Amino acid sequence: MQEFHFSIHVTYQEFEALYRGSVRNVQVIADNGKSIRLPAVKFIPWLSQLGIRGRFKLTLTADNKFVALEKTA
Repeated sequence: MQEFHFSIHVTYQEFEALYRGSVRNVQVIADNGKSIRLPAVKFIPWLSQLGIRGRFKLTLTADNKFVALEKTA
């Protein structure tokens, strides 16, 4: 298993592009400097009127398959 920690701040308006279909992925930079792209739909549970803000932990298998995305702060 691999774990990546990162912060994200996306406004509601920016994330709204998901619903229009113009955005499918979100790209973040993990604390270790690695660039990670994951489906925007994975963030929907944390979408509020302010958008998506906070610290997250992404867990992947050794083959880079999605396991979990958790909000840590």
